[in-house]
Amino acid sequence: MELASRNENRPLFAPLFSPCQPFMLKSSLTPTEWCNAKPLLLLSALFIAPDAHAGDRVSAVVPPAEYIASSQPALQIAEGSPEALSPDVPADPLNSNYPVPWNWVMATYADLKENPHSEPRYYRSPALISPDGLYAAYSRIAMQVEEQLFGSRVSSVMFLENLQTGELQTITASSPLAGETLDEGGQYQPGAISMLIPVSWSKEGERLLARQFEGLFSASDASDFAVVWNRNTRVTSTLAPVRVQYTNAVLLGWSTLYPQQVLFRAGSLGEDNWPLWAVDTYSETTLANDDKPIVYGRFQQPAWTGPQAKW
Repeated sequence: MELASRNENRPLFAPLFSPCQPFMLKSSLTPTEWCNAKPLLLLSALFIAPDAHAGDRVSAVVPPAEYIASSQPALQIAEGSPEALSPDVPADPLNSNYPVPWNWVMATYADLKENPHSEPRYYRSPALISPDGLYAAYSRIAMQVEEQLFGSRVSSVMFLENLQTGELQTITASSPLAGETLDEGGQYQPGAISMLIPVSWSKEGERLLARQFEGLFSASDASDFAVVWNRNTRVTSTLAPVRVQYTNAVLLGWSTLYPQQVLFRAGSLGEDNWPLWAVDTYSETTLANDDKPIVYGRFQQPAWTGPQAKW
């Protein structure tokens, strides 16, 4: 397929991302078929993506914004919570610059697999503060442990808090495994991993970028989506490369050349050189090998960051 030039005008009414479209991971599969695909590689303590490309080094811009304490009650950090496993456990399955708490996931499973069906365990991410210091974005990740790893589940919700008024809202992705993931029988999808974490604000703070990492335990099916929240319109968009062949995509950040777009590196297992793709708000995907990712914002470590003592 011929890819559009990045300088062409975007259509005003281009089709939006549809979670029912066979757009990623296994390009010939529907989301239901993808969830039931035969495992190819254990998604446990293994890297899926190749080593980070030199062009993936992210320029981080940290504004001098003051941090206003959150109005939300702090949860006590668990004293005996599982910590990092051995160095053989990767910080992130896709080798991302914005790692999900994978060590915590694997340590929690190791700690609870002898006592399955227990209450979920929770983890709080650091807070990403907007450039004007008004908003904080942070995530709560939950893990339900079963006896077998492929039966366990990880889900998440991302909160956006107005630090002046205390107003709290939730942001969710519209990707296949986001939210309350049920199979065709109305049961929770076993082995589903769905983690949404904040990555960056835009330069002026009018948009928030988050990483939606999805996959299945005991399988190689794992990939990133970009979730963009618009502060002015309060609209949330879920984006991923479309109409290109790949098995896994890694979110890199905002485009330096085209700030309204996000950058992914996407490719197939076994390939060394994955192309760089830019995706706009209509999910139009173009090659962007001359571009570089950039992120904005300041991460804070409130007292409630990390594994939680109350679950």
